Amino acid sequence: MTADELKRRILAGLPGAQVEVRSGDDVHFEALVVAPQFSGLRTLKRHQLVYAAVGAAVGAEVHALTLDTPSPEEWSARGQG
Repeated sequence: MTADELKRRILAGLPGAQVEVRSGDDVHFEALVVAPQFSGLRTLKRHQLVYAAVGAAVGAEVHALTLDTPSPEEWSARGQG
């Protein structure tokens, strides 16, 4: 799986999200997902939403996925929005 394919899956599962995905080898990935769906949720629930969007690829084509999952408000507070 490529970083672009993973990004498309995340966007399909989390409409309206801002997504950046990086990978050096197409099996280990880092993703920044800023999504309105994350507002008011704990980190674990946010990650579960991303994993649900990625589906069965986690553990198969996606060997490792490191996530940063701020809400839009948190992203703005970091000076990024």
